[in-house]
Amino acid sequence: MKTMQRMGAVAVLAAALFGLAGGAVRADNWPQWMGPQRDGVWRETGLLSSFPPGGPKVRWRTPIGGGYSGPAVANGRVYVTDRILKAGAQDPENPFSRGNTPSTERILCLNEADGKVLWKHEYDCAYTISYPAGPRTTPTVNGGKVYSLGAEGRLVCLDVKTGAPAWSRELKKDYGVDSPIWGFSANLLVDGPRLICLVGGTGSAIVAFNKSTGKELWRALSATGSHGPGYSSPIIVTAGGTRQLIVWHPEAVASLEPATGKILWELPIRAQSGLALATPRHAGDRLFISSFYDGSMMLKLAADRPAADVVWRRKGQSELSTDSLHSIISTPFVEGDTVYGVCSHGQLRGLNASNGDRLWENYSATGANPNGRDRWATAFLVKNAARFFLFNEKGELIVAKLTPTGYTEISRAKVIEPTGVAQRRTVVWTHPAFANRSVYVRNDKEIVCVSLAK
Repeated sequence: MKTMQRMGAVAVLAAALFGLAGGAVRADNWPQWMGPQRDGVWRETGLLSSFPPGGPKVRWRTPIGGGYSGPAVANGRVYVTDRILKAGAQDPENPFSRGNTPSTERILCLNEADGKVLWKHEYDCAYTISYPAGPRTTPTVNGGKVYSLGAEGRLVCLDVKTGAPAWSRELKKDYGVDSPIWGFSANLLVDGPRLICLVGGTGSAIVAFNKSTGKELWRALSATGSHGPGYSSPIIVTAGGTRQLIVWHPEAVASLEPATGKILWELPIRAQSGLALATPRHAGDRLFISSFYDGSMMLKLAADRPAADVVWRRKGQSELSTDSLHSIISTPFVEGDTVYGVCSHGQLRGLNASNGDRLWENYSATGANPNGRDRWATAFLVKNAARFFLFNEKGELIVAKLTPTGYTEISRAKVIEPTGVAQRRTVVWTHPAFANRSVYVRNDKEIVCVSLAK
């Protein structure tokens, strides 16, 4: 009896230790744009502190087509979208031009362990937009479904296990709108039973759909210019005791009631050339907005009601002679009293969040030439513990510390080749995903999974 009791105790202890170990190695997901909490923070531990000689280990590579969309990673699967040209089709030689190129858009589901394609969903899609490399938005995984918005407005909901379609919408047809010049680019947002999507048009700049059926729940705001609703992804914040849906489109930044679309407050701010692009950043009672031509603006969110006031606004003399921060491709990061972000020609900058004053700038993080005017040179910033991972347009992953006093680089490694052509140089302009102690990056030819485990 005592022996059996001892064996039982050992089994219980082993199970407990296994459970603890299992908890210790539990991996995070990256199921949407900018991570689980849509804040650009990676919260996993057990990661390397610097790269080994020769760079971090590549776990797998999988061929894919073109696109600016980042991957999503959830529950042992990786989701990514791409575009394949039809046989004999060719894009306009000038990427700014708008053609009519026969193409196929695809949503691919890969096995996270080895990168093998588990299923794919594809549909015909003629590309009429400028810079037509492929889809822009990161897939959103929620409740056993994956949601995807294509560059020409095809909105689809698929089963995560099989890829079977649950529903789809054609935004241009359903709402009588044209594709924005640079395509539908604002990332989808799931909020409870709602799938929130920027659409465009009169009264339908933003629309909430029932995420299970695709039925419209509400619509709000207007965005009727050639850039439609713009390219900035919506977020939800809590301020003034109220959950607020924050939408920045080319005419204004607005707060809406997420359940109904009721406008809570709206501040006019015209974005030149429709470049409402970087995601607004929320920190405490602050809301930070930055644009390529128009510089930066800091709002203070009221503590007692849904409202906002402009604390400061800074604008340079031109795109070359900038003030504060003129973001375009990369979304800034706000931490404490400091803003970190990439300016118009590749300058990684630190700003005083209280007034917008520049504290420092650095070109090495993006690899931009300080004298070469590398327009739109960029790097994507993701926070992990006391450091940042920066993925720049040259395909390099950097571990660095960003503080109010400056940029301190710890380690750098090339993880993928830039394949896109822009501004007379080769670039990779896609946001990475971080999950399972790995980073997932893609270009126009492949998606690569690289281990960052300690």
